[in-house]
Amino acid sequence: MADAEALKNELARLLDSATPVTLDISAVRRIDTAGLQVITSFVRERESRGQRIEWRGAAPALTSAAQLLGLESLLKLPTGAGAAVESNP
Repeated sequence: MADAEALKNELARLLDSATPVTLDISAVRRIDTAGLQVITSFVRERESRGQRIEWRGAAPALTSAAQLLGLESLLKLPTGAGAAVESNP
């Protein structure tokens, strides 16, 4: 939970950025539900404001968790190694 709180604080600083935010997920090896909730909330909020998110890298653990919880279409995560995907509103 401490990691989710730190992630939430970091992402909160980026919420109002007018430029696209790139989330590099290549180092993610594990993620819990709290972390996934933070990321999902951030993506939703950015998209509701018409702001872009770009993903860099691939994280099978994150992709699996998102699929398990039915969030893959909302998050639009990259699917291949080294993939970069844009999430547009």
